[in-house]
Amino acid sequence: MKEQNIDLTSLPMYALQDIPTPNADAKEIVGLVKQGGRVTGYQLSDKRILDKAAAVDLAKQGGIQGIGIGIRNGTEYLKSLPDANEENNLGNLPTVKN
Repeated sequence: MKEQNIDLTSLPMYALQDIPTPNADAKEIVGLVKQGGRVTGYQLSDKRILDKAAAVDLAKQGGIQGIGIGIRNGTEYLKSLPDANEENNLGNLPTVKN
């Protein structure tokens, strides 16, 4: 049996359905909108607040940087790209009011 060398640090990237290439003017996600503890939207660095579906659409167009698109139970969602900076993980961002 041939031994496979798998870089385990890259495993989170395989869980993503898509990793869009951000445009030069792509925004960052700076806050999460939550309802009942669940993420319902995102605040961008230009202060816009988008619901989850609109944020996924914008990300697919390259309008959001540092994220990938995952799919769970048939629904697309945004996920932080793994890197060495824990502070920019979506789960560590502050909750904002819509």
